[in-house]
Amino acid sequence: MEAPLRVLLVDDHAMVRSGFAMVLSVEDDVEVVGEAADGLQALETARATRPDVVLMDVQMPRMDGIEATRHLVAEDLGHVVIVTTFDRDDYLFDALRAGASGFLLKNAGPEQLLDAVRAAGRGHALLAPEVTRRVIGQMAGGPTPVRRTEPAELARLTAREREVLVLLARGRSNGEIATELVLGEATVKTHVSSVLAKLHLRDRVQAVVWAYEAGLILPAEE
Repeated sequence: MEAPLRVLLVDDHAMVRSGFAMVLSVEDDVEVVGEAADGLQALETARATRPDVVLMDVQMPRMDGIEATRHLVAEDLGHVVIVTTFDRDDYLFDALRAGASGFLLKNAGPEQLLDAVRAAGRGHALLAPEVTRRVIGQMAGGPTPVRRTEPAELARLTAREREVLVLLARGRSNGEIATELVLGEATVKTHVSSVLAKLHLRDRVQAVVWAYEAGLILPAEE
């Protein structure tokens, strides 16, 4: 039997941490190994407990969730899932840049919470297509990146891989990409893996950020 996924809960509201802990602690494959009320405490606790997954609030005292995420990712201290409310937090793109593996809404139900923890623990990015589209919508409020020339890294991709990257960054699932390009879903998965490897990206979340910053997609296209 595999060891349970080790989870660190980071939020400045004790009731939020307690609620998440109640849901997670009854599962055999999940173990809550610590809690923290701000980013600095999160770093200290993560270094001591070595979690697999960190559920991270954004707005906290002393050190916010984005800065804490940046440090956690740099030190390889677990996969960070940002716990957020889309209508209040304007830091989503910064969180992705910092290396967050995805998002969980604060009003998520128990099953969504468990699915998020398990997906992150397996190294999967947590950007469902509908969430990706909302993130791109958030980007629309900021300045549009301007590039006179395409990034040199794009030359590493085949024409098909570039098509896959654009669709992936627009929030399409593998199944949707397969339908649009008339490919098998397994083939799409292979192309996605190749794109991530060639561009040295960790996951689909980073691919969205990279494609946006490279000017391959614009929020207006959505």
